[in-house]
Amino acid sequence: MSDEQPERPVRTSAGDGSPRTKRTGLRRLVPTWRFTLGAVLLFLIAVSGAFIAGYLLVRIPAANTMATAQSNVYLYSDGKTELARSGAVNREEIPLSQVPRSTQYAVLAAEDRGFYHESAIAPRAILRAAWNTVSGKGTQSGSTITQQYVKNYYLNQQQTVSRKVKEFFIAIKLDREESKEEILQGYLNTSYFGRNAYGIQAAAQAYYGKDASRLSTAEGAYLASLLNAPSAFDVVADPQNKDRAVARWNYVLDGMVKEHWLNESDRTKMTFPMPGKAKATTGLSGQRGYLVEAVRNYLTENKIIDEQTLAAGGYRITTTIDKRREDAFVKAARDQLLGKLDPSANPTDKFVRAGGVSIDPGTGGVVAMYGGLDFTKQYVNNATRRDYQVGSTFKPFVFASAVQNNSTTQDEQPITPNTVYDGTNHRQVLGSDGPVNYAPSNEDDVDYGNITVSTATNKSVNAVYAQMAEDVGPDKVKSTAISLGLPSSTPDLSAYPSIALGVATASPLDMAQAYATLDNHGTYIPYTLVNSVTKGGSPVPLPGRDHRQAVPREAADTTTSMLQNVVNAPDGTGTAAQAAGVPAAGKTGTADEDKAAWFAGYTPNLVTVVAVMGQNSDNGQQEKLYGATGLDRVNGGGFPTQIWADYTAAAERGGSVPDFDLQLQSGASPSPSGAPSESGGPPTESGPPGSEPPGSGPPESPPPSPPQMSPVTGGLNGGLDQGTTSGTDGGTGGGGPSGGGTGSPTSGGTSTGAAGGTTAGATNGVGSGGSSPGGGASGTPGGTTGATRTPSGTTGTFGP
Repeated sequence: MSDEQPERPVRTSAGDGSPRTKRTGLRRLVPTWRFTLGAVLLFLIAVSGAFIAGYLLVRIPAANTMATAQSNVYLYSDGKTELARSGAVNREEIPLSQVPRSTQYAVLAAEDRGFYHESAIAPRAILRAAWNTVSGKGTQSGSTITQQYVKNYYLNQQQTVSRKVKEFFIAIKLDREESKEEILQGYLNTSYFGRNAYGIQAAAQAYYGKDASRLSTAEGAYLASLLNAPSAFDVVADPQNKDRAVARWNYVLDGMVKEHWLNESDRTKMTFPMPGKAKATTGLSGQRGYLVEAVRNYLTENKIIDEQTLAAGGYRITTTIDKRREDAFVKAARDQLLGKLDPSANPTDKFVRAGGVSIDPGTGGVVAMYGGLDFTKQYVNNATRRDYQVGSTFKPFVFASAVQNNSTTQDEQPITPNTVYDGTNHRQVLGSDGPVNYAPSNEDDVDYGNITVSTATNKSVNAVYAQMAEDVGPDKVKSTAISLGLPSSTPDLSAYPSIALGVATASPLDMAQAYATLDNHGTYIPYTLVNSVTKGGSPVPLPGRDHRQAVPREAADTTTSMLQNVVNAPDGTGTAAQAAGVPAAGKTGTADEDKAAWFAGYTPNLVTVVAVMGQNSDNGQQEKLYGATGLDRVNGGGFPTQIWADYTAAAERGGSVPDFDLQLQSGASPSPSGAPSESGGPPTESGPPGSEPPGSGPPESPPPSPPQMSPVTGGLNGGLDQGTTSGTDGGTGGGGPSGGGTGSPTSGGTSTGAAGGTTAGATNGVGSGGSSPGGGASGTPGGTTGATRTPSGTTGTFGP
């Protein structure tokens, strides 16, 4: 018998007085239930603490720059055709109400079918997405739409733990603070769909060339399928993607049926909607850049949108630009001028620039604008620049001011189209106290002697208009020009007699505004480039554009009557405008040293100003246009008028163009409209006026060819002028349908045609023709109203 005793288990108290057996062996490695429970509780406390800390510490940040950046969308006047987009990011935010319900459901079917009844974080969605991927049922994102929106809008695309943690907490907070509709709207506006399209609106345009609001169910389902992997499902960019794209599209539609968002019968009828070809980014090339720049300046200068806010993007801007007319302007400039330039053979040709503006006088809307060859090649907008003299296109403002102010000549004769002035070259301008030390030259230093205002307008006689400006008062002339629409800040718009010669440097847009007031019977309507502006579907208020009577109707209409003569009379400098085939009035102008040539013309429906300018692209200096296209000179009656006629014929084609409805000042005779018998026909190309040696004054050249008989207006291209001087016994017969020639300076009066003039002369054409060269044939009776017969040796006046 051994003295050793067997080892007994060690018992400890269990705390309740009962003994507890000590664990031995492997049992010591298994945690007790008490330990396990404590650990779980401790873990839950730690997780809860971390969740609470994360929820409290992670704040909803400001949106990232890329998520809020949008493009501004510029549309033509139809409100549908896109003109351009500006901005680094191709995005246009729209409200959820503009996204079809079917497209919304398609996105939910593709990305988060439990969106409306599950929380922002859905573990089941993660498990479901994993199972669908493994089982081949289609790839589906494990993140909810709320999480994806947080990633797109607030964070970034980096796959890091810290970003995932932030996404988790922000999604939970956002789900509590915003409605499901607000989250879905944000998601649709920030998601990337491929083709550089951010947001559903940009995607609808990029793939189907339409607004999101017009998407069909099938199209919406295709766009929804792109969200998972845009490049993998673009069937146009890579035709090999089509099978996968169709499978994904079917997955989306089947999901819509399963969720009862789409009727099974409608689903069965659907065919895959092939998207259109990807369009190259238009950018701001061609005329787009000029138009966008002009519209942007209009918005900021009129305090509609400030520059920084506009730069942030998101605006949908419907302009007043009519695409058909815009295209016509570009074509006219190319056909009539730019296509004739050859810089490699003619150094002057590389200096030639062109610009123009066309305005609807009844609304003030700018319907077309030509800024230059290409915005990416010639940045300066020739339609809005203010650094070239307007030349004689300013002269009509002088006459309008004379009528507006009831002005008289130095000998107290009312100023009308029939008033006689001294057109002697370098004639001293006389003020009330004598010469004012200003003696302008006429074109080519021509002496005209005594001449009517109307004829002086046709021939653009500087001596007459400088004196008229002094008679009216240069300050009043300036005031009238500003009232008509020239900005008061126009450079060199100074109250001196020289104002009449167009030394001011207004833009074609400025001049079109002023001429639109004349065309609109003296009523000024501020021009506009914008029909409407919206952001996020909400309209942006536009300022009112109050109409006002700038000058009396008689002043504007009598000016228009004279400008009809510039186009229709044989000695008018704007006869090339007749090629437009519609009733027209206008005035040519040429800047000093031929650095710019202008034509400002209008029909009763449309006002258009065209300028041709010379500029050295290397140093920005203005250049003379002598020798351009091989001509000795370029003046307003040449390329500018030809471009105007070509454009106007196209712009007015298909519409009705009425005659001018004019109310003339007392003592003024109406001018025949001179409208060709067929309106709206295509223009016939007219060569530039003949070349003459440059004169010292702003040049204005009538056509070089002898006047031809016109069956439309009678006489010499209208029979509008009297003889240079009245003979002692020569009557003045009005021009008729087959009107006659100019009377002799000795004894011949102006003869009528064989069929008689529309109006008889003062002596009813009884005077016989003279025997010297230029003598008129015997006048035949005709018409009802006699023209004014002036004393021997003075200038004859116009017939009607």
